[in-house]
Amino acid sequence: MGTQHDHASVGTPRRRLLIAFAITSLVFITEVVGAIITGSLALLVDSAHMLTDVIGLALAVTAAHLMNREPSARHTWGLRRAEILGALAQAALLLGVGIFALVEGVRRLFEPPEIASGSLLFFGIVGLLANVASLLVLMSGRKANLNMRAAFLEVVNDALGSVGVIASAILIATLGWYRADAVAGIVIALLIIPRTLILLRASGSILLESTPPGLDLDDVRRHLQELPHVVEVHDLHASQISTDLPTLSAHVVVDDQLTQEDSAALLRFLQDCVAEHFAVSVEHSTFQIEPRSHPDEHATHA
Repeated sequence: MGTQHDHASVGTPRRRLLIAFAITSLVFITEVVGAIITGSLALLVDSAHMLTDVIGLALAVTAAHLMNREPSARHTWGLRRAEILGALAQAALLLGVGIFALVEGVRRLFEPPEIASGSLLFFGIVGLLANVASLLVLMSGRKANLNMRAAFLEVVNDALGSVGVIASAILIATLGWYRADAVAGIVIALLIIPRTLILLRASGSILLESTPPGLDLDDVRRHLQELPHVVEVHDLHASQISTDLPTLSAHVVVDDQLTQEDSAALLRFLQDCVAEHFAVSVEHSTFQIEPRSHPDEHATHA
């Protein structure tokens, strides 16, 4: 059996997350005060959204810290799955806020309260400026992993929520249309829910050990079976420990006359092949080389 171990370093920018966490915490406090003063649903929803972001970013910072821990005898992959658990928790929080905003927004369409548009506009602008600052901080690291993607997505949703608050404040001030606040709350909810469902699906897919997106196992099996001396490939499995760590394992049946040196060379070629040939680079692969005459009770497995 052969393995290729190349645990890439986890590039989660914790400092950026900490800065975004500090900014978001300050805005949350500001918006809670604003929601109390104005009585605005849009601002209340946005402040509740901010609370989930404070919690979510705290989870992201914690996950980033755990992800950078070295593997141990107890945690042989380190704590790389903390990324997925953090993203899953953030998505669940966002979904709860989105559903609340949708239900409360519909209720307020029929019973619109009076709202202080001037104060609402002020707090909306403060929120938007802070969100833009957080976006600039997280922008370059948003593709590092699912944890960073979740954190960036939360701040994007916050920025959109602040835009909704500002728009409703302007409509109330100019047209006296108090239902604009409820409409803004509903729009914010409709922006939050689809994105959180996508994030939940991506997190759940990794936890269920689905094949990494973009990796076609039929294509992998076909390609490996075309290699010299390879008779059959079975027990082929691929999954992800985290978004940046795909893994693959397989049993490879070879000609009986293959020497030990030839088997070692084939093993290195198999590992290089899955790391370089396919769209998804699998740098951590495990292959069991089996001679054709070797009886295998599991040969019928996919």
